[in-house]
Amino acid sequence: MRSLSPRTAAVASLTGALCLAGSLVTGGGNLLGTGTARADVACKVGYAKNDWGSGFTATVTITNLGSALNGWELKYSYSGDQQLTNGWNGRWTQSGRTVTVTNASWNGSVAAGGTVQAGAQFSYTGTNTDPATFTVNGTTCNGGTGPTDPPTGPAPQLKVSGNKFVDASGKTVTLRGVNRSGGEFACVQNNGFWDGPMDAASVTAIKSWNTNAVRVPLNADCWLGLPNVNAAYRGAAYQNAVKGYVDLLERNGLTPIVELHWSHGLWSGYDSHCQTANAECQKPMPDAQYATEFWKQVATAFKADTAVVFDLFNEPYPNNLQVMDYNQSWRCWRDGGSACPGLTFEAAGMQDLLDAVRGTGAANVVLVGGNSYSNDLGQWPAQKPSDPTGNLAAAWHSYNFNYCKDSSCWDRELAPVAAQVPLVAAEIGENTCGHGYIDTLMGWLDAHGASYLGWTWNTWNCSSGPSLISSYDGTPTAYGAGLRDHLRSLASRRP
Repeated sequence: MRSLSPRTAAVASLTGALCLAGSLVTGGGNLLGTGTARADVACKVGYAKNDWGSGFTATVTITNLGSALNGWELKYSYSGDQQLTNGWNGRWTQSGRTVTVTNASWNGSVAAGGTVQAGAQFSYTGTNTDPATFTVNGTTCNGGTGPTDPPTGPAPQLKVSGNKFVDASGKTVTLRGVNRSGGEFACVQNNGFWDGPMDAASVTAIKSWNTNAVRVPLNADCWLGLPNVNAAYRGAAYQNAVKGYVDLLERNGLTPIVELHWSHGLWSGYDSHCQTANAECQKPMPDAQYATEFWKQVATAFKADTAVVFDLFNEPYPNNLQVMDYNQSWRCWRDGGSACPGLTFEAAGMQDLLDAVRGTGAANVVLVGGNSYSNDLGQWPAQKPSDPTGNLAAAWHSYNFNYCKDSSCWDRELAPVAAQVPLVAAEIGENTCGHGYIDTLMGWLDAHGASYLGWTWNTWNCSSGPSLISSYDGTPTAYGAGLRDHLRSLASRRP
């Protein structure tokens, strides 16, 4: 997110809404077809809805992850009074709360890796909670990609293998969790190190949602001890607070993702967020003066521990400044310096920051966010920085008010990236106080083996944050309930 502490004005930038809803059930399971052995196949079921208050349409998508399927019957149940009106692309029936969909004469065959989709219209009163469990041909359908029980520690040592994260034993690790905002703004606003508790009880609450990762935004001025920060909250004191929280997360089995969120550099042009060079807001690019030194120090602090993941810079946005064209903005993103014409401070490019990390000997996994507030990955594969370790992943941010906010864009821009390197949606959220957008998004990300983290585990207003919780004991907002329930469902539908 740009810079959404309760004490900033960036809330005004949140505009628009997307009235879609849905979820994708993932985990492990098998899909049975005529003459097909149960152990040979697996599936996923995606569920999306368009709700107008008294009724809705539901779309179900079966993805066959195993051998070819000849004939299918999908079953699921609602928890409310949803009543079937009519359906298409299959034979829809309802008995009590249980809905059954059987293939039509022309769509019963589903090739290995293929999908089949059907839809229906329902009426309802009261609540309209998404179904929790799906079966195909009598077998729970859940795909085998979700985490199991909440981790107990220590967090896994990670590296990149192809387009996946793997642990020391070579097992695939998909990161799913939350952002814990505060470390980027509290120190520079003279309000301590964090926003709210960062103790064992608060971490236990985060784990209760079945998370396995926490992203921790940081402030370069506070870490480096610059004089514009109160002496009590800068330098060694700030660094020790960060190291302590990282250690707490790791001991609880949660992967810490430390990232440079607020940095130095004066930008007062188009789309400026503060009129100071100090690290008091989101800047369009990291600065050459301090950002590289920040990463040298952070990488040195954690290079012996590859359970810690580095996220180089929160949300670069040189494409939004109206001082360079699109292609030039990507060169600026990668190279900084003279490749950023019109920028009023010397920028460090993503290659500069990565070189600063690798120059310390650190082989930790590094996330690199895209252009346009990390929502654009269009030129990421062509412009990505060179990494001698190969431990590089793409970071992407997605909100319902962004440009790339629907499956057509995700298929076009994200799928090619996810096929090459691990894809981490490091921030997902919406300003509707609901969870329709992230439900649909999480389904797409699950289907592509991508990682994701909700913004944010702070007790702010759910539309201005967006905030996942109303209390640090883990009580969710309506928006947060969508993330919590989805994460918990992944564990409940494991093999």
